[in-house]
Amino acid sequence: MTKTKKYFGTDGIRGRVGEYPITPDFFLKLGWATGRVFAQNPGSTVLIGKDTRISGYMFESALEAGLTSAGVDIKLLGPMPTPAVAHLTNTFQAQAGIVISASHNSYEDNGIKFFSTQGTKIGDDIEFAIEEALDSELQTVSSDRIGKASRITDASGRYIEFCKGTISSYIKLNGLKIVLDCANGATYHIAPNVFKELGAQVSVIGNKPDGLNINNDCGSTKPQQLANEVLNQQADLGIAFDGDGDRVQMVDHTGEIVDGDELLYIIAQHKLADGADGQGVVGTVMSNLGLELALKELNIPFRRTPVGDRYVMEELKTRQWYIGGESSGHVICLDKTTTGDGIVAALQVLAAMKDMGKSLYDLKVKMEKFPQTMINVRLKNPKALNGNSIIQSAVKDAESTLGKQGRVLLRPSGTEPMVRVMVEGSDDALVSKLATELSQVVSKELA
Repeated sequence: MTKTKKYFGTDGIRGRVGEYPITPDFFLKLGWATGRVFAQNPGSTVLIGKDTRISGYMFESALEAGLTSAGVDIKLLGPMPTPAVAHLTNTFQAQAGIVISASHNSYEDNGIKFFSTQGTKIGDDIEFAIEEALDSELQTVSSDRIGKASRITDASGRYIEFCKGTISSYIKLNGLKIVLDCANGATYHIAPNVFKELGAQVSVIGNKPDGLNINNDCGSTKPQQLANEVLNQQADLGIAFDGDGDRVQMVDHTGEIVDGDELLYIIAQHKLADGADGQGVVGTVMSNLGLELALKELNIPFRRTPVGDRYVMEELKTRQWYIGGESSGHVICLDKTTTGDGIVAALQVLAAMKDMGKSLYDLKVKMEKFPQTMINVRLKNPKALNGNSIIQSAVKDAESTLGKQGRVLLRPSGTEPMVRVMVEGSDDALVSKLATELSQVVSKELA
């Protein structure tokens, strides 16, 4: 019988603050359950980092109490990007790293992500063990075995140096005028120093977190403010991160937004076009058809997975490739780091610009993005989508209309009660029309 998880999703645990399970008492119990699993190894240490949302302080204290009550020592990192916690967990050879974050969501949400001592997402076996412990009665260890908590004061500096080291030492960013948007999130005190220390002229927006403004009309999910700043300041480019720093979008000097698919194309053409044998790129079912076709022109293999960085990572490891990601800007460079990292991905793009002597606009212009329309249809039971013959017939008709120059995808959301209806093709008006018609069929059939 296949085991199912009660709390863990594909990217940890996430929800609205105050609604179960995102409550202080649950985080206390979660800390204890996690500690109970890892305390089986003598001298266990767990790192805790967080983004800048106000509830992080509350949950940090609850996790600290739970972990120490199970006999595990804690090292606190304070506000740090998610990929920084992954890197530092590996650097300090901690048993695990924990990030308190809801990524690109607004401040009302929060969640938790776990990393292994290798700096990768923890495996299913550990998640199942933690869930099993959560069903047990909380029992504090004896007073002489209670864990201790300390703070790593040089965490930021360590991560900044790591990021800078992911591009060749001969590459300097002198002469580049860059605008950064830190989403009022965890990169606010990291990213500006990385790019300044590499020689760029840097101006920053979204770097004044107050606990409530994380991802608020800024960052990689809403990069229009950054685009305006790039044009106003006549900058060479802009870089936008999300609240926990594992996503990145960029803006070229013309004010055009450069998304994750285009960033993957730029990194791939720089690293792989010269003939790295057997290497390819992993995207998802949502990756733009233009990326697939542009990579084909460069003879670079491309494979798709379901949406989610976990699936991208699994495919990369299976194929022993090292470049993959999502349109959202969650870009993985496994030759540089162990997880998606917005700062590291941006640096690989800048390295391509310097090595190839081209602007960001020139590097992405050969990838022609296909118009793509996605409509979210709210339903009580999105899973009822499977097996509906009328919907399947409508999908086939749409695919026939598009021909080889288009795609149709109907996908139940993994986090909300809705179906995402996506149509992609070369004709913008046709794409929009077909998406509207399909969404109406889905709504009528499954309402």
